[in-house]
Amino acid sequence: MLEPGSEDDAPDEQSRVSILMLLPNMITLMGMSLGLTAIRFAIEGRFATAVFMILLAMLADGLDGFVARRFGAESPMGAQLDSLSDFLCFGVAPAIVVYQLHLTQAGGFGWIFALLFAAATCLRLARFNVMSGQQDVSPGPRAYFVGVPAPAGAFLGLLPAFLTLAGGFDRGDAPLAVSVWLAVVSILMISKLRTLSPKAVKVPRRLVAVILFATVIVIGLGFTRPWFVLVVINAAYLATVLYALVRARGRIFS
Repeated sequence: MLEPGSEDDAPDEQSRVSILMLLPNMITLMGMSLGLTAIRFAIEGRFATAVFMILLAMLADGLDGFVARRFGAESPMGAQLDSLSDFLCFGVAPAIVVYQLHLTQAGGFGWIFALLFAAATCLRLARFNVMSGQQDVSPGPRAYFVGVPAPAGAFLGLLPAFLTLAGGFDRGDAPLAVSVWLAVVSILMISKLRTLSPKAVKVPRRLVAVILFATVIVIGLGFTRPWFVLVVINAAYLATVLYALVRARGRIFS
């Protein structure tokens, strides 16, 4: 009779995987599902819900990376899965939302700019994957991103939708201006502009209390005027991009 602790009675540990190792990929697939659901709601004309799904996908995108680093579950498969999910959530879904909301009257002309936005997101993610595979010898967190990241690009690209849902922009208004805006955001994503990285931002201690109180105010406004808050946040991030443009002095594509 085999003893309970013998080798023949022990389970094959190499054939099992901890659920914590699967958690990042599960969150990534959840984000992908949210992005795909956003496309469905956009086609049905439920734009507020569609935009909300994309915002939830942004949260999932940040959470899966954090969980992967926290539990040491980073893997090449997870990186590729995350990139594919990002293309759907931050390239395809925002393009369809903005097209359905503002560019359908422009027909093929508007669709060209929706395709341009999705293509720029794809190129941005491909370049990020290549750069991630290169050795980075710089210590500490990077002080900047090269180009506008895909989630931030989606956030900027959704500005016309935010304005419409906030009541300041009617559906279908100014398709030419919306098309130009998508083109501008597309250029920012594939550019070599050094944009702000939140990981490298340091806050003076004297402003900590102010920032915490401001956070409470923003959360409160988010429950009463969420689309207005998103417009303000969008404008604040755009200001950092404009500041980076001023500092670049025409060397963006050099």
